Amino acid sequence: MAIGNIYLISAIAVIGGGLFGFDISSMSAILPIQPYRCYFNQQGRDARGNCLGPRSDVQGGITASMAGGSWLGALVSGILTDKVGRKKAIMIGSIIWIIGSVISAASQNIAMLIVGRVINGFCVGICSAQVPVYISELCPPRLRGRLVGAQQWAITWGILIMFYISYGCSFLKGNAAFRIPWGLQAIPAVILLVGMLFLPESPRWLARKDRWEECKSVLVLVLGKGDPHSSLVAEEYAEIQAYCEFERQNADVSWMELFRPGMLNRTHIGVFTQIWSQLTGMNVMMYYITYVFTMAGLTGNNLLISSSIQYIINVLMTIPALLFVDRLGRRPVLLAGALLMATWQFANAGLLASYGHPAPPGGVDGIPEASWQIAGPPSKAVIACTYLFVASFAPTWGPVSWIYPPELFPLRVRGKAVALATSANWAFNFALGYFVPPAFVNIQWKTYLVFGVFCVAMFVHVFFLFPETAGKPLEEVEEMFLEGVPAWKTGVGLKGGHSGRAAAKLEKLGKVGGDGHGDGVESSPERLESAAVGKV
Repeated sequence: MAIGNIYLISAIAVIGGGLFGFDISSMSAILPIQPYRCYFNQQGRDARGNCLGPRSDVQGGITASMAGGSWLGALVSGILTDKVGRKKAIMIGSIIWIIGSVISAASQNIAMLIVGRVINGFCVGICSAQVPVYISELCPPRLRGRLVGAQQWAITWGILIMFYISYGCSFLKGNAAFRIPWGLQAIPAVILLVGMLFLPESPRWLARKDRWEECKSVLVLVLGKGDPHSSLVAEEYAEIQAYCEFERQNADVSWMELFRPGMLNRTHIGVFTQIWSQLTGMNVMMYYITYVFTMAGLTGNNLLISSSIQYIINVLMTIPALLFVDRLGRRPVLLAGALLMATWQFANAGLLASYGHPAPPGGVDGIPEASWQIAGPPSKAVIACTYLFVASFAPTWGPVSWIYPPELFPLRVRGKAVALATSANWAFNFALGYFVPPAFVNIQWKTYLVFGVFCVAMFVHVFFLFPETAGKPLEEVEEMFLEGVPAWKTGVGLKGGHSGRAAAKLEKLGKVGGDGHGDGVESSPERLESAAVGKV
């Protein structure tokens, strides 16, 4: 029997996002340990006999390989989910993750490890693109920000849990120190696979396939709480019919539509939302935090425990966003996050430049990427600024980068648009994962300047070009773009009602739902918005 509670449905589905978190911290906790560095050693040993591990460019490639697979998976997900459905696409992703985890855990060389991580990434690409769509097409509109944003919270939990598993395994001797954590990554995917068996399919996907009885059954289960006579179910069913009819009349939807004049601006905003979320430097902090704290003088258990504190901050500071993001809106949250993160990036660059000095040849503790040293109170300030950076990202760009893009697009192109935006996220994740280890070696503290400049650039970009979408029906979002309303003049919720053109569109679609299918249910603006936007 399928589960109908939307909170439980979301809790199971967002495990797909949590898989990305598992991958991040399994790598960050393993990077400094000797069993890993010796098994995949390319640089020999230092004067104290410690293995130096893979070359910095190779380590960047190992880390980035997951994001490379995610980029491809995100692009493919748009086609996959249209063919087999949201639910089955996520289940396929979980099977792929299990295969990748097994290959990674059994890796005999760097090439095999990269193959395993690419396969893992393919799963993450599918799930990160389609879990938000799946949840949004099931949940009531009043919960859309909270439940879609829960994907980011699941990522933070995955990071935290896997870090402590990897930390515990770091005390093991031999290759088990890294093989066991990589093997344990398969467990959440098994839970996801089994859990998805008991979840319903998206009613919108079922409707697009003309499976109307199943569509209505899902609506009765999730929205009607088992009552087939619920007025909420009747209204929702009529609106799904209305939009399916509208889509049939506008069936010629291709990837090129995203780049036509009427849609190009939205495509650019959706894609850049995901690009900027990477260029904040947050995932650099997640993957390579042990390098940063090694430069600040932390070693051994102190290094790993101090690194884990930022993961706890990440989990806790995501909660305010889930509670208030629908009330505060998207723009203020994105602007505040960019400004705060720029502050901490520039502060770290200034501290390292003013109070630090180059590390001895070979880096601190035999880690070439730890090519700069800082000690005393300034080193504690670097650690504090790093924590503050994470606390600034977690309630802002973290969840909003998943919530915002789907709200920009109409139903007929949303699947392709979200897939494209998510693929941009993973393309830049790949680039940064590959770029940062050599950057720490070659430009050292100036790496922070690069990300600080990006944060300033995204602040300016958001202020001038990113309109507010929170609390708005699709038709008002349409009007903002069609009429060229300046982004800085938009606010949360309806402002003065719909324009004449928007009202005409609503009336037209409402008639399709009532007259065209004989249900006689008039679609209100609020209910029609939930159908059109897919409750994202």
